[in-house]
Amino acid sequence: MPQKDVEVILMRQLASYLAMPIFLVDMAGNLLFYNEPAETLLGRRYEETGEMSLEEWSTIFKPTAEDGSPLPPEALPLVIALQKYQPAHRTFWIRGLDGISRRIAATAFPLEGQGGRHLGAVTIFWEANHP
Repeated sequence: MPQKDVEVILMRQLASYLAMPIFLVDMAGNLLFYNEPAETLLGRRYEETGEMSLEEWSTIFKPTAEDGSPLPPEALPLVIALQKYQPAHRTFWIRGLDGISRRIAATAFPLEGQGGRHLGAVTIFWEANHP
């Protein structure tokens, strides 16, 4: 496995110290890490899921719009940040791996290293109150 960029290593370390749920992906969209606060909302410890491809994580949590319609991967804030190199925000529903549906608000941003290197994307999310 190739060495990860120092910025990605530091982002993972920072996420592990923060109390807000954080999800980190590489440039290909592969899940690199989610922190302990995210484990509660996602319904499983990171150590149990490990790294996942974009195709897997973008569907395994069954994201749905506020009206209940399925959200395609390209509508998720993290995928938008990754593919368009711009921040994105959305409130939507997920079904955690524990089977519990949760309404979350997610804000994602591209992770850019020194020299303009695109390294992946990060999303910070939280359980949203019902409207």
